[in-house]
Amino acid sequence: MCYASVAAVGARRGDVGRSGVGKGVRVFLSLGSNTGRRPDNLRKALRLLSDDPEIGVVRVSRLYSTSPVGYTQQREFLNGVLELRTRLSPGALLERLQGIEAGLGKSTPFRNGPRRIDIDVVLYGRRVVRRRNLAIPHPRMHRRRFVLEPLVELAPRAWHPLLRRTAARILGELGPGERVRPWGAWPTAVGSRRGG
Repeated sequence: MCYASVAAVGARRGDVGRSGVGKGVRVFLSLGSNTGRRPDNLRKALRLLSDDPEIGVVRVSRLYSTSPVGYTQQREFLNGVLELRTRLSPGALLERLQGIEAGLGKSTPFRNGPRRIDIDVVLYGRRVVRRRNLAIPHPRMHRRRFVLEPLVELAPRAWHPLLRRTAARILGELGPGERVRPWGAWPTAVGSRRGG
């Protein structure tokens, strides 16, 4: 198996039995970073998610080095996907994620521009949510190899409720696009030796 348990990457797994999040909704998040020390940015985000008592991080994909989409005159991203369980509503989860992004210094000067951290809800169970500030499933996930490859690594049968296809099938139907290469495991310490 390519994915890792949360303990293997040095983050604390929530006590899902006591907190009740183990019975929560299965959610997949996509995380990315392309400014600063990218591995450290992602590790810090994972730590903050793991420390939240209402979020139980279950597994993490490998990290992938990916070419930027949209605005291409910028550094490559490191991207990965997390599987978690939560009883938070989609809106409440979004607020937590935006708080983590703000705390880590997210600043995006323009759409598809460089960012220290970006956290997106890709799937929230089989729910479909369409609000002004939240769309689930993520509206572009089916066109983003940097989301689909790590998602399929974790959950090839994850179901897209609008397209009515598995993640593996969607990835198999995806044409050529951005470059996505395995980068390695999530770092376990700040300032990991692997280049950022």
